[in-house]
Amino acid sequence: MHIHILGICGTFMGSLAVLAKELGHRVTGSDANVYPPMSTQLEAQGIQLTQGYEPSQLDPAPDLVVIGNALSRGNPAVEYVLNKGLAYVSGPQWLADHVLQGRWVLAAAGTHGKTTTSSMLAWVLEHAGMSPGFLIGGVPQNFGISARLGETPFFVVEADEYDSAFFDKRSKFVHYRPRTAILNNLEYDHADIFPDLDAIERQFHHLVRTIPSEGLVIHPTTEQAIARVLGMGCWSPVQTTGAGGDWQARLLSEDGSRFEVVFQGEVQGIVEWDLTGQHNVANALATLAAARHVGVVPQLGAEALSAFKNVKRRMEKVAEVDGVTIYDDFAHHPTAIATTLDGLRKQVGDTPIIAVVEPRSNSMKLGAHRDGLAESVALADQAIWYAPANLGWDLAATVAGSPVPTTVCDSLEAIIAKVKADARPGTRVVIMSNGGFGGLHGKLAAALS
Repeated sequence: MHIHILGICGTFMGSLAVLAKELGHRVTGSDANVYPPMSTQLEAQGIQLTQGYEPSQLDPAPDLVVIGNALSRGNPAVEYVLNKGLAYVSGPQWLADHVLQGRWVLAAAGTHGKTTTSSMLAWVLEHAGMSPGFLIGGVPQNFGISARLGETPFFVVEADEYDSAFFDKRSKFVHYRPRTAILNNLEYDHADIFPDLDAIERQFHHLVRTIPSEGLVIHPTTEQAIARVLGMGCWSPVQTTGAGGDWQARLLSEDGSRFEVVFQGEVQGIVEWDLTGQHNVANALATLAAARHVGVVPQLGAEALSAFKNVKRRMEKVAEVDGVTIYDDFAHHPTAIATTLDGLRKQVGDTPIIAVVEPRSNSMKLGAHRDGLAESVALADQAIWYAPANLGWDLAATVAGSPVPTTVCDSLEAIIAKVKADARPGTRVVIMSNGGFGGLHGKLAAALS
């Protein structure tokens, strides 16, 4: 079968393409913006990519068109599909019908940490010899690929609350029907499709309704929004993580790089890894709870996590030039920015940190997270913000009250000049964006050298 994927360079759709190819289909795809890491992964898989959405890409007609949620009515390819009556489906629906049917699905959901937690979980199962399938919205470095079918019933999926397609406004994760579900956290996000937090909580409850009574729901004790979700009804056993929960961590180092895992009062093992931050410790506890549900003893899980390599673009060290270290991080929300900087600060002490932030997500562009932005960089020594001409709101006014020295730039060249003027040997530069940021990482490394 020939499957053409519209929006193929999105992390979810690109992963879907890998699974379709592994199932033996001929896969092609198109996207408005073709950029790494997904473009390089797809090319390595022999999947043909086309830039743009010309109807000519769909002639001769493929057997099926999978339409990504970034596409809407008015897009030339979408209009062609509808006018010609071509067979089409959303990505999550295709995944449910052709990959997840009859499998033990383990899903990681939440505003933050989905990609990292699902990567951890896939790796823990792999380390335990369980050869899971997985679909992750990023490239886990233990595997070097974002998706695979796997050789056993177990399938780990990053369970996103974003909508499925222009013709299916349910959250993606409603399609997945997990037996084991991690609900990591829940904050307001995706302002382009959700009017308020209540609307997201309702979608999370739709997910909870699909979990079997023999399944398991895992969540932190501290998340009030998740407590409200479960208060609407929960028909599955529950395990909790964090303070006062079934699963707890005793930090052996302040930055979270070493900790004991405690389950129901008994020490299960020690995790010693390269990751930092309380958020990653929380991700680890949820991972170990989910892995135990499919038979992985926590001590083995802790051993696996000690050999875990973080996902690409999650505090990934991309360059070190004359003592200046450059990191690439996906942080797209004030909470994510703050927790990432907290972990790094605890690791490096008084070493200078420069945060470079691009407000690129749809919610950021709409200004939905403006209130928390100025404070989110408090643990850096200075912040450089990118305000392109089309941002649509006053970023400079928003971050003017920041507790650290702040610069707003309207070009990559201005950002590079500022970093170059201020960075000294030992400085850590954290570049935060959920997109390619115009190749800033490489350009900055070249300028510093």
